[in-house]
Amino acid sequence: MSSELRFDGRVAIVTGAGNGLGRSHALLLGSRGAKVVVNDLGGGMHGGGADKSPAEKVVAEIKAAGGDAVANYDSVEAGDKIVQAAMDAFGRIDIVVNNAGILRDVSFQKMTEEDWELVYRVHVLGTMRVTKAAWNHMRDAKYGRIVMTSSAAGIYGNFGQANYAMAKMGMIGFMQTLALEGRKNGVFANVIAPIAGSRLTETVLPPELVAALKPEVVSPLVAYRCHESCQETGGTFEVGGGFMAKLRWERSEGKVFANGRPFTVENVQKAWKDIAGFEKTSHPSNINESMQPVLANAQRTSKGGNDLVDVDAALGFEMPPFKTSYDERDLEIYALSIGAAANPLDDKELSYVYEMSPKGFQPFPTYAVTPILKGMLDAAKRGESVPGLNFGFERILHGEQYTSVTRPLPAKATLTHKSKVKEIWDKGKNAVIVYETKSYDESGELLAENEFTAVIRGAGGWGGERGPQAEANAAPDRKADKSIEQKVDAHQALLYRLNGDWNPLHADPTFAKNFGFDKPILHGLCTFGYAARHVVNAFCDGNAGLFKSIRARFADSV
Repeated sequence: MSSELRFDGRVAIVTGAGNGLGRSHALLLGSRGAKVVVNDLGGGMHGGGADKSPAEKVVAEIKAAGGDAVANYDSVEAGDKIVQAAMDAFGRIDIVVNNAGILRDVSFQKMTEEDWELVYRVHVLGTMRVTKAAWNHMRDAKYGRIVMTSSAAGIYGNFGQANYAMAKMGMIGFMQTLALEGRKNGVFANVIAPIAGSRLTETVLPPELVAALKPEVVSPLVAYRCHESCQETGGTFEVGGGFMAKLRWERSEGKVFANGRPFTVENVQKAWKDIAGFEKTSHPSNINESMQPVLANAQRTSKGGNDLVDVDAALGFEMPPFKTSYDERDLEIYALSIGAAANPLDDKELSYVYEMSPKGFQPFPTYAVTPILKGMLDAAKRGESVPGLNFGFERILHGEQYTSVTRPLPAKATLTHKSKVKEIWDKGKNAVIVYETKSYDESGELLAENEFTAVIRGAGGWGGERGPQAEANAAPDRKADKSIEQKVDAHQALLYRLNGDWNPLHADPTFAKNFGFDKPILHGLCTFGYAARHVVNAFCDGNAGLFKSIRARFADSV
């Protein structure tokens, strides 16, 4: 059985078929069994005159090759007459190839309304009238194939062809709507944007290129688009010189200004990289996909914000997961950095810093916070940031810290950390941002959870939610169960920074003075570790395995 794609029993109209691309399309369809209406007014490339001989010659060629064809000499503006000629001659219409066209090339400055109108009438109005006359016949037959002819000038623009570009881009929008309306009745529509040597390109391309770009290498794509086996509809295809490709829309990720929140020209200017950049893209293929971000934004009320904190952009944002590994050495350095084993003969404390301790090695549980802060600082070094958070480290104060573990930390592990912006609160003058990180072991089991609460100085005041007002852990109105004092060594901050907190505020005297401190201050998480260690020693008899969680508020610097 032959695999040749045939058009036996099909009737095709090809407009502008006396020369160039139209002639090539008509000859190919006729050679494959289609009955062809060869339409050509026989006018000049600028729209004047009439001549029956071009159409008659093509008909003669089709018949000489054993095919069947009739000539039609009507203007495409009389599309009903062209379609009626097909019905009179063959009794049906299955295929319409809209190819007729003229040129009136001139710069827009010099273009007349006649230049514009003539191009519109042939390309747009003519295509509409031929297609309209054939439409009901195709719908009734539950079958039709329509091809329209666009151009690179319409898709990309071309100097001196404003009228032609308008018409050719119009073909794409026209086709896409017909594809939607015709699909349920088996009427498919597509567009080609060809480049070929013809009367219409010899004025804009070098002669040697015109000779090389043969119309015959465009027509196979057109014929396939017209075949019953091709189920493609709504497509735009560039074709020429042996190259064939489908085009699609690409849209930048864009910038969403939250519904109900005013924005200014300056906000647009600042967001221009997001609006016009193509680092992240989407490819909407229909009007519903196109409108999706607009409709989604319309259904979402802004949570507010300002230039420093855009709540809509930042809240809920999930950072890329990252991995860290540690072993006994890392755990021992951490324990030393939070003051453990100041007395090396203390068995409880020795178990935190010595892997061969007689009581057994105990990873201190608040070590679980150190990979998180290091990961955040490393991300900042790489220039990574949370969208909508537009402030520097100089505004950040570590307000609170929550750390919990599901079980004792193993002596060594590789962990995967997943972080997100959990809460954002407007505290009036300042903003509060809660970052949540969950840490998972090699088997995917949750091992630890951290909440880093940052106070962003001077970033509040947008009128947003203030967050919980009551203390999470209100202190009872009685004397403390235990009071412990320990002198912190002067070099403790230098020791603690070995855990990965490289902030120079804790090491560089000049840097610290520039921020209003007499000398480098101790890390808040260092005092956090001190407090946790003393609680474990005082109330758990040094058994770190009894530790579940700790929440602390940092009241002042040390």
